[in-house]
Amino acid sequence: MVPAVQRHTARTIKAVPDKAQLAVRAKALDEAKTVYMAVPKLADPRPFYLLDPAALTIPPAEAASSKVAATIAPRVDVSELQPVDMVVVGSVAVNRAGIRIGKGAGYSDLEFAFLMEAELISERTIVVTTVHSLQVVDEELPATEHDFGVDLIVTPEEVITCPAPHRPSGLVWEHLDAAKTASIPVLAARAPAGDS
Repeated sequence: MVPAVQRHTARTIKAVPDKAQLAVRAKALDEAKTVYMAVPKLADPRPFYLLDPAALTIPPAEAASSKVAATIAPRVDVSELQPVDMVVVGSVAVNRAGIRIGKGAGYSDLEFAFLMEAELISERTIVVTTVHSLQVVDEELPATEHDFGVDLIVTPEEVITCPAPHRPSGLVWEHLDAAKTASIPVLAARAPAGDS
């Protein structure tokens, strides 16, 4: 689905745990790529699952399931991750400028911000969303400072390259409320004094 040069050069992928991206995670594991997947709602001090294809004892298609990964994959902290070559996200809608709308909880934005702050995402990291062609819209979509854009939109029919998508430099603390910060251990541990 992704152009051949990118498919073969990406060795480490951070993917959302959504069912819609299950086939992407399974394909990555099948091609011996390391996959990091977020713990649901980032509700653990070690907020990512590490799916190491060399350590799997079950087929990649099974290991890529978020429910199975929760039982077989070690949890790792941001500091334990390797630099990420590709980020795979879902979208409710996305336009050809690479602006996407997620499900509204903001977890993908937080995961992206953690990786940016840790310098695990660089200008060479490719950000991809996989969607149905009906989810690609022509109109402008709202975006804030903490939202990230995508480089590529992959549909069953085409691969769309997006020009210069926005990438935040890290967490935008003023966009986070105290309840959300307190509910996510990795956020609570990093909160500036007076914000927790």
